[in-house]
Amino acid sequence: MLIKELIEKKRDGLELTFDEIHFIVDGVTRQTIPDYQISAWLMASLCSGMTEAETAALTEHMLNSGRRLKRCTDRLRVDKHSTGGLGDKTSLILAPLLACLELDVPMLSGRGLGITGGTLDKMEAYPGYRCDLSEAEIESQLRKIGCVITGTTANVAPADKRLYAIRDVTGTVPSVGLITGSIMSKKLAESLDALVLDVKWGSGAFMKSIIEARELESSLVRTGRRMGVITTSLLTDMNQPLGRMVGNACEANEAVDIMKGSGPADAVEVTLALGAELLLSTNRESCPEKARQAIASLLQNGQALHRYQEMIEAQSGRFSEVLPIERSTVVESKNSGWVVSLDGARLGNIVIAMGGGRRSQQDAVNPGVGLEMLVRIGDRVENGQPLLHLFFDGAQPEIDALRDLAREAVGIGPSQKPGPALIVESA
Repeated sequence: MLIKELIEKKRDGLELTFDEIHFIVDGVTRQTIPDYQISAWLMASLCSGMTEAETAALTEHMLNSGRRLKRCTDRLRVDKHSTGGLGDKTSLILAPLLACLELDVPMLSGRGLGITGGTLDKMEAYPGYRCDLSEAEIESQLRKIGCVITGTTANVAPADKRLYAIRDVTGTVPSVGLITGSIMSKKLAESLDALVLDVKWGSGAFMKSIIEARELESSLVRTGRRMGVITTSLLTDMNQPLGRMVGNACEANEAVDIMKGSGPADAVEVTLALGAELLLSTNRESCPEKARQAIASLLQNGQALHRYQEMIEAQSGRFSEVLPIERSTVVESKNSGWVVSLDGARLGNIVIAMGGGRRSQQDAVNPGVGLEMLVRIGDRVENGQPLLHLFFDGAQPEIDALRDLAREAVGIGPSQKPGPALIVESA
């Protein structure tokens, strides 16, 4: 079998077989296929699209290119994955919360790249927190406290590491089939019983249109179910940040607020909905309302917060209910009217400019920078009213420039526009 023939076949819009995709993934893993030929296949897959069978084959072979985490307890094993967005801190809450319900949560997460923040960066806002646990350490921690948030090990889906690096520099990241293979090969390597997906759409998400988000959602859910894992999903809005806080320490602090029984209503709502899906999938509860009540009680009685602290300290982190953040600067409106839009791309790039995110994987991150949203779509604002806070200890010219950019991110119009639905649908 020759890779050139498979590239041409894909360019002609023909479906590759299970064995042909295995040949490619094996060549990626063993590094017997050069990068330029892998790039050509990736581009052909992006342009011609991938069928459901191709996507499933890619996921299975990428999964089998490495090892799966071992089952180390008799408890059911679950996880949640989000496609990412501004202020999305629900993973920090759900991992300890679900562990309190006698479910194991082996959450293998990633770092942020671009405007969407990474779960590992948020956890590393706690000094000393380790995101490089070995498989043996993951198993030990699951036995003791039932949850872990760490990076993928070297043995988990190694084919994905090389493929993603090539996709990143060849403009082939947007392929739904390739995204599905990348996400699901790593999640399925956790040896799960149930998985819930939070697929986001909007200005602050990877998928800008709801049509694109639905396509990705369908691909992810079908692939998970085809691989024998109970897989459900929520399609949620990211046309404005989730919660008030954006930035690593800022979001960790807000997650703690939620685990203390307070916090923004929208972030609480998504957390309850995602957690309820997993309780229903594992037959821990028989109806959505009871599932939501079970989760809400753990946020009110402090059990989830206690387990969160245990997890951080088990991974060598120093827990604090309030992590330090940079000094605050108020951004005030120069107009009166109604908030009609919040530009997630602009807001995310402001956080990156302050040092709170990455443009490349090698960039360092300042955990203490970020922003706090004081308005939402549909709110009335007056001239001089605060719109948001910037947390950044920079020179005044830098702060002034960032303040101007932040104002531009808040669209103000003459008439009220209702805020978008937070949870669009479930599958």
